[in-house]
Order: sequence, then C-alpha cells, then structure tokens
Amino acid sequence: MPTPEAGTTVNADRAPESTTDTLTYHSIFDSANDIMVGFLERIPYFVASLIVILIFWFLSILFKKIVHKLLGSRSRHQNLVKVFQRVGGALIIFIGFMIAMVIAVPGFTPAKLIGALGIGSVAIGFAFKDIFQNLLSGILLLLSEPFRIGDQIVSGDYEGTVEDIKIRATTIKTYDGRQVVIPNSDLYTSALTVNTAYKQRRLQVAVGIGYEDDIEAARAEILRALDKADSVSTKAQPSVIATGFGGSSIDLTVRWFIEDGTQANKVASIHQVIVEIKKALDAAGVNIPFPIRTIDLSDPSVSAIVDKMQTQQSPATDPQAAK
Repeated sequence: MPTPEAGTTVNADRAPESTTDTLTYHSIFDSANDIMVGFLERIPYFVASLIVILIFWFLSILFKKIVHKLLGSRSRHQNLVKVFQRVGGALIIFIGFMIAMVIAVPGFTPAKLIGALGIGSVAIGFAFKDIFQNLLSGILLLLSEPFRIGDQIVSGDYEGTVEDIKIRATTIKTYDGRQVVIPNSDLYTSALTVNTAYKQRRLQVAVGIGYEDDIEAARAEILRALDKADSVSTKAQPSVIATGFGGSSIDLTVRWFIEDGTQANKVASIHQVIVEIKKALDAAGVNIPFPIRTIDLSDPSVSAIVDKMQTQQSPATDPQAAK
C-alpha cells in the first residue's frame, strides 16, 4: 500500500511538467494573437497600398493616351510613340509599386531593394540575360525604326506582316495565316529584309523561246504585253534581257516594277504578266518550247538492248515459232 510520502513525491514531479506545458501554450497563443493583431492593424495600410497601385495604374493609362494624342498623328514615328507609351507606363507603375511597398511593409525603403538587387546582380544577370537582351533590342528597334507595324518582312525562315512590336518580341502574321513570335534580339542582330520599305518593288519572271525564233521580235511582243498589264508601273521602264542558252530554249528575263510591294499585289502582278506574255507570244507565233531530251541510238549497248527485246518478242508474234 503506497505511503502518503510517495504520493506527494509523484505529484511534485508532475507539477513542473504541467507548468511548462501551460507556459508553452500561453506563448504560442500570445504569438498568434500578436500576429493577428499586427495583421489587423496593417489592413488599412494594405488597403492604402492597393489604392496607390490602382491610382498609378490609372495614371499610366492616362499617360499613354496623352502621348498618343500628342504624337499619334505623326505616322513616321509610330514606333517612337510606342516606346514612350510602354517605357513611360512601366516606369509609372514601378514608382507606384515602390510607394505601395513603403506604405504596406514597415521599414521597407527603395535603398534596401537596390542593395538586395546589388548583392544578387551577377546571378540575376545570368538568369535574365536573354530577357534583358531582348528588352534592349526591342527598345533599339522601336527607336531606330527599321520597320513599322504593317510592313512585310523576311527574317530567317519566316515571312509575313508585322502585327505588333513589343519590348521583348515582335509578332508577325505569315501569309498562310499563322502567327510567329520572333525575339527582338534575333531581329536586331540578324539580316532582315523589309519588302515594303519602299513604295516600288521590282519583279521578274523567266521566259524561254525557241532557237528558231527571233529574239528582238519576241522581246518587242513581251514589252507590248507588259503595257497591257495594269499592275505594271508606268513610272519605271520594264526590260527584257537575254540571259543564256538553255537546254531547249533561249532564256529571257522579264523585269518590271509595281507601285505596291505587298505580297498580295506581287502574286497578282506576276500572274497577270505571265498570262499577257503567253497570249502575246501565242498570237505572234513565237514558240515556248518544252524541255527536249536527245537519245543517241548509235551506241553499241543500245543496239544490243534493242536486239534482245526483239528476240524476246519474236516467239510470241511469229506463228511458225509458236508451233
């Protein structure tokens, strides 16, 4: 039977553990309560920060509209207008974000953010090298304006109409209706063809005439055919040049200019010119020969093959041999 002294000893051992658990619970509760109270106290600051961001977002939209109203009528500098709109709008939003952070986060200052970025500048530079390169290339493209929205360009394997020039990439629509996003660094550092940079554009097609035909007569007929094509520019004289002796024809190169260098007008003009040239040469009796291949039957190997074929066919065709 336990003695009173033993029961007292057990209760004395459990008392410190119970006290420690109670203090831990109180500490956790007080910490959670302090966090909740601090969060509730910061709610007005969070709301104020959100209002500041919305105000600066509205100011960025207003800034873009003002820039478009002041400079949008200058068609020669549309890319420069986009630079002002996008860079200026982004800067306004960034300033608003910094002010909102100062309001919402106690002890936050722009200097601390700059210091933190300075510490990790090398890592950030490696991580975002391509992004920064595209951003800088986009700004330089918008400032130098090698092409504008609506121009038709060729970059590498892609050709189409420029739909948008963004800070990071340029969007073009190909002639078969696909959208291609090209990084600005590729456009800025690689060769680029702008088909609509100038109003006029020269086109050419190859025409072959027979060796028996007169070159000057055929040339005159082709020039008269070009006069009938309304897509051919009258501001530049077309030309017909003999360029070589082909396998079955004399090769002529027909060159002319069009006033609208877009892809649709180019295709339509080539079709019209080919139709008119074909009509004119047919009417004048000028031959447009097919490719001709000459087979030399004087070679002994050819004679041996012919004799063998005749030998194989003779049993089936000769009634005497069949018997």
